[in-house]
Amino acid sequence: MTKLTRRGFTGGLAAGTALAGLPASAQAPTKILLGYTAVADFTSAFVAQEEGHFRKRGLDVGFQLIALNSNIPAALQAESVQIGGPTPSVMLQANDGGLDLVAIAGGSVTSKDVANYGFVEKTGAGITDAKSAEGKRIGVPGLGAFLHVLFRKWMAEKGADWKKVTFVETPFPQMADILRGGSVDGLITGSPIMERIVQGNIGRVVSYFHTELPAGLPAILYSTTRAWATKNPQLIKAFREGLAEGSAFVADKANDTKVRSVIGKYIPLPPAVLATAIISAQKPTITVAEIDYWIKIMREQDMLRGQPVATNVVLP
Repeated sequence: MTKLTRRGFTGGLAAGTALAGLPASAQAPTKILLGYTAVADFTSAFVAQEEGHFRKRGLDVGFQLIALNSNIPAALQAESVQIGGPTPSVMLQANDGGLDLVAIAGGSVTSKDVANYGFVEKTGAGITDAKSAEGKRIGVPGLGAFLHVLFRKWMAEKGADWKKVTFVETPFPQMADILRGGSVDGLITGSPIMERIVQGNIGRVVSYFHTELPAGLPAILYSTTRAWATKNPQLIKAFREGLAEGSAFVADKANDTKVRSVIGKYIPLPPAVLATAIISAQKPTITVAEIDYWIKIMREQDMLRGQPVATNVVLP
């Protein structure tokens, strides 16, 4: 995968600024680096790069795999990446802790008809429902991240006490091995890692818990620092347009084989796993109402010290 030094990015941005008056096709593309985790929520961005939707708008987007979603805000703050995909709860907590990140686009949303996230037990762990998860060690791909927060809400709505669960931060790429080794009794995971675990007989799905919660919740937010966004409105415009075109490509079922091939480039997995991976519902736009819902959930779980305002989070 492409890696980009800060010096290299600065040089690319300077070149883009100097040639700003020329058509995108006449310029060398401006390089930016995007931080992502190993889930299909980033599919539209993968496709937008591979199909040239970014490049025709003057962007060359490199991708940096980040093991834990909760590490993305720090990477943005350090300028290791210019755009990243933290989950809404991770981004809101980062701002609550003093950062100033803004959401510039959406990646995927939950759907009651798309079982792309799941609560998986290690084979033989004896977990059958929310209540039987109490007293267990459950791996999550980022403490306080999207799946962790939604799982706790699901447990509460099922009458179980999530405070009796020991949650362990577990990176997506290592989930199958960690579950096999018995360090955790179960995992909160997503496609395509979930399919790898099930097909390898390492675990089984107890519940696609998100399908029992409201649909349309954004899973990731393409974000950047407010300072970078202020300096680079044209790059953000190009990114949004390319992402929207990538999302439309993913939505066309005629492109399914190609889309799965692209996912495999960024999330290396066996062909059999990729063939059955469940691709998240893609939605490149975000709304203030969606962020407000996340703020409500996080307040219910005592995750925020301040009073975030959704309109300050979503970049117009």
